[in-house]
Amino acid sequence: MNFLELVTKRCSIRRFASTPVEIEKIEYILEAARLSPSAVNFQPWTFVVVQQEEGKQKLHDCYSREWFKSAPLYIIVCGHHDQSWKRGSDDKDFLDVDAAIAAEHICLAATELGLGTCWVCNFNAELCHRQFGLPDTTEPIAIIPIGYPEDSLMFEQTAKKRKGLSEIVKWEKYC
Repeated sequence: MNFLELVTKRCSIRRFASTPVEIEKIEYILEAARLSPSAVNFQPWTFVVVQQEEGKQKLHDCYSREWFKSAPLYIIVCGHHDQSWKRGSDDKDFLDVDAAIAAEHICLAATELGLGTCWVCNFNAELCHRQFGLPDTTEPIAIIPIGYPEDSLMFEQTAKKRKGLSEIVKWEKYC
């Protein structure tokens, strides 16, 4: 599958089969995240893999949607503010950008392997921070549930609603 086919296939899956995800696939996904680019190559991230029932319950406390509970595996994408690059002109912290790139690498790698994912950002980050004993300078950025879709046809969706290129691309005009 070429890259455009992969990004077209990648979608948010909210119904997972109970089938466990093989360790080789988890490691492949984590390797894709590890290789993600980051500002100044600082790599200010940690990926917390949650598979055990106790950890899953902690995540369910942070985000209690019923569909979320069906995933057999979760990856919490965490960023370290003490390790992230800050732009010199305005001190903008690029942690969110770096973590988002890594999170999308996770989602694309999972899709390539026939697994479903869904970005979850609307969770109680403070509770997640406490539940997993994260250091003070570490922030949970996103939770990615991962698993086999309950229905393999979920990937065969209709065309995504996206703006056309003419709406989002502005070509530089030369004098």
